[in-house]
Amino acid sequence: MEKLLVLTHVDGSGAALSKASLESVAAGVEMAAALGAPLVIGILGAQPASAAKELAGTGARILAVSDDAFAQPRYASDAAALEALVRAAEATIVFAPASSRFARVMPGVAYRLGGFVDTHITSVAKAETLEATRWYYRQRVEAVVKRESRPWFLLLEAGTHAPWIATGSASEVESISVTLPNLRTTVSGIKAPRQDEQTIRPEAKILFVAGAGWTKKQADGAVHAAEAEQLILGFLRAADASLGSSKSLVDQSGENQAVLKFMTHMNQIGQTGATPRHPKGLSTCCHGEEPHVVGWRFINERRAISIDPNCGWARGKADVLYVADAFKVIAKVNALLNEKK
Repeated sequence: MEKLLVLTHVDGSGAALSKASLESVAAGVEMAAALGAPLVIGILGAQPASAAKELAGTGARILAVSDDAFAQPRYASDAAALEALVRAAEATIVFAPASSRFARVMPGVAYRLGGFVDTHITSVAKAETLEATRWYYRQRVEAVVKRESRPWFLLLEAGTHAPWIATGSASEVESISVTLPNLRTTVSGIKAPRQDEQTIRPEAKILFVAGAGWTKKQADGAVHAAEAEQLILGFLRAADASLGSSKSLVDQSGENQAVLKFMTHMNQIGQTGATPRHPKGLSTCCHGEEPHVVGWRFINERRAISIDPNCGWARGKADVLYVADAFKVIAKVNALLNEKK
């Protein structure tokens, strides 16, 4: 019989599970019922007791490691803790969120336990056995994966499952002891930009995609890069949106062309970039396959602004197309949003 373990970790507050962890819990509860397998949930954190309350109603056995060493991500301590949790659960299948904390450590944990790991899992289903769906080649090729070897570790992509909502009373938490190796690194703190300077916001409801058109000559024959920066940043702040970019725009910095100073390759979506998941998306000044096809694959509602009414990609891949000047539209939208605030 299969034994299913869902590994979770706390968020930045240290007192609650991350959203991606709760999504993995929901997937684990569903799959355990389909397989008829016992479910175990493991928590990684300094003080997991409060986070365990969010697992009420799962009916799972709950294991946890608790130590100040687990307050911050670190390969050595996280790997030792996750190995201990998997051994204590005697798991044959392990679900975990594909967060930055787990993505870097899970392959090493799988190796220690003689298992196999698959990443970028977007869905799991039961046929004759467990089947996992994942993407290859920057989300252009979809494959269904089966494995007979155990333990099998699956890193679930964020946004592919609804988060678990606690109901009823929580189960007791079993504490698992961990023998930590000699820790050679110390987490002294976190340096991060102010919230209003952060342009990549995975939890944002809106993804704003900027294309190279923002830095090209406009109707008056001049380039208005400075104005474009103000309009885009104004929209991000007013709508609390996340920023994406086409490949052509982020590549312009190496082509001696006008650039948006806050734009980096980290913002790139599409063929060689990320495929973010947001409820809504607005593409502006983009022409080409990347933002409309590949990068937008998991956006639920897609809209685009283009001055070209015959833009095949925008018309074919956007739910709504606004034929207008993006500079004028965003300026008007920003004014309306600021009035509403």
